[in-house]
Amino acid sequence: MNSQSKQTEVYDVIGIGIGPFNLGLAALSDAVPEINALFFERNRSFNWHPGMLIEGTTLQVPFLADLVSMTDVTSKYSFLNYLQQHNRLYSFYFLEDFHIPRKEYNHYCQWVAESLDSCRFGMNVESISLLETAEGALYEVRVADQEDGTESVYFSRHIVLGIGTGPYVPEPLRDALGDTVFHSAEYVMKKPCGFKGKTVAVIGSGQSAAEVFYDLVGGKEAEHVSWLTRSKGFFPMEYSNLGLEYFSPDYIDFFYQLPQWRKDELLAQQDLLYKGISAKTISDIYHLLYERTAGGQEAAFDLQSMTEVEQIEQNAGKLILHCAQRVNEERFERQADVVVLATGYKARLPECLAPLNSLIEKDDSGRFFITRDYRLMTAANKENHIFVQNGELHTHGVGAPDLGLGAYRNSMIINQLAARDVYRVSHQTVFQTFGSGIKEKTAVPNG
Repeated sequence: MNSQSKQTEVYDVIGIGIGPFNLGLAALSDAVPEINALFFERNRSFNWHPGMLIEGTTLQVPFLADLVSMTDVTSKYSFLNYLQQHNRLYSFYFLEDFHIPRKEYNHYCQWVAESLDSCRFGMNVESISLLETAEGALYEVRVADQEDGTESVYFSRHIVLGIGTGPYVPEPLRDALGDTVFHSAEYVMKKPCGFKGKTVAVIGSGQSAAEVFYDLVGGKEAEHVSWLTRSKGFFPMEYSNLGLEYFSPDYIDFFYQLPQWRKDELLAQQDLLYKGISAKTISDIYHLLYERTAGGQEAAFDLQSMTEVEQIEQNAGKLILHCAQRVNEERFERQADVVVLATGYKARLPECLAPLNSLIEKDDSGRFFITRDYRLMTAANKENHIFVQNGELHTHGVGAPDLGLGAYRNSMIINQLAARDVYRVSHQTVFQTFGSGIKEKTAVPNG
């Protein structure tokens, strides 16, 4: 492999991965002259959860949770400016819907990525090391071009991890993965192979499972669709106005100061804040099921909660699902031709960090210690930071993966990189008080 050195230039920050959060950081830092940033993504173009870009699906957050608006509504990278540049502003105005199509959000992000010189796609970060150089302590970032294999070396004062989470499959089901058993992250890619005439089982209770089930039943191709979940029911995500205040800087402040055992306990009780199904999707599903059984039609579907799929095995061309009803403790088997595992996502440790593993501090569960301002706690030089995006659920709470808090987190990161208050960091944004103190009134300026 050929190697090229980029030692002539030292970047202020290099981002690993270009998902919505690092793309937002690239967009917001583009207007900050003292920040020289570079971002690498191994995929050849921006594509946000391509396997779940199902026709008709929308974001679960309002359009204001774009890459920049919650920090800087004047940014040229806002979704509203995207609409104006694509002659869709009047169409959006007449739409009168805050929740935009997921495909349009993906195209908006692609538009931003193509507008930024700091974003480099088709580049795989192979390793990150901390070295002493003539410029002081710097991170050495080795990157391989996915097209020709050429390796380049870059240097940066800081790193920001934005690789996001990866598809999660429970250990007992991993041996079954293959052409007919796959994670919902592959759903759209698998769809052209066809579900026509097949019995399909969807496992999971969240939004992804609901969208896959609705698409399969609505498409009428599958002979039968089963929806199984170990959850107690097919419940809606908490989406009341006061419930949404948990996705705020104020709640992060409250959650962060709790002891870790209390945080873990609390997170286990908050599934429906971020793991449920949107009420609209549940309504759409129910209307579809009602329509499909009108006039005495036989249901080509079934739904079963409180049921855990403990194992999947192949038998004479069929998939046998070994199930356990978690309340009455009955065990039974189901058959399917295809199984879609909508079993969620989990944070992952990138292999490129291996050279720094001994420096990064972790708790007893192997999770990062993360400061309130999104830095990994390390035994390294205190002047060289590693920031983390969407890896702080256990330290900062349920808002970590929420698109609406991405710009807020990026404003905190940018203010540290620039060593000045480039962006106003929001606080006192909610009406309720999470701690025991009396909430202070926030003055509203005249005019």
